[in-house]
Amino acid sequence: MRFPCYTTTILEDLITQWYKSHNFKEPTDLSVHNIGFENKIFVNCRPTQASYMKLGKFQEIVLDSRLPQVNQREQFFHELCHALRHAGRQLIMPKDFYELQERDARHFTLYASLPYHMIKEYTLSDPEIINVWSQDFNIPLDVCQERLEKIKRRPIVPGKTIL
Repeated sequence: MRFPCYTTTILEDLITQWYKSHNFKEPTDLSVHNIGFENKIFVNCRPTQASYMKLGKFQEIVLDSRLPQVNQREQFFHELCHALRHAGRQLIMPKDFYELQERDARHFTLYASLPYHMIKEYTLSDPEIINVWSQDFNIPLDVCQERLEKIKRRPIVPGKTIL
């Protein structure tokens, strides 16, 4: 079984459109430096908490060099969401708005690290699908598990084309 009844979200569609327009077709294309370059964002690793910073036209995502690469990639997609979709300083914003941005960043991370146009080629009924995705996309197992659960929970939208 692949994706017999799955309908994508608007965010998934936007991410897929962007990836396809920049010729990101395979999991190996999802290099944090390539994605950063295409968005004019420098990507660096330092022994500090992950963050996104913008000063004028300069943009930088810092990943925690003390973590394994698989966790750094998860951090990258999270910070990329803040770079592309959010405004404001989280340290001074209201708690509810901060939580909304963090929830959005979590969804973005799931969709950008395991994009629909790539994962739709996999067989969901494969008992090793979580391990396969984790290895192919270099993403933590818990992120792969959460992505699969979201796929299984997604409601069918009447009239929308499904695979």
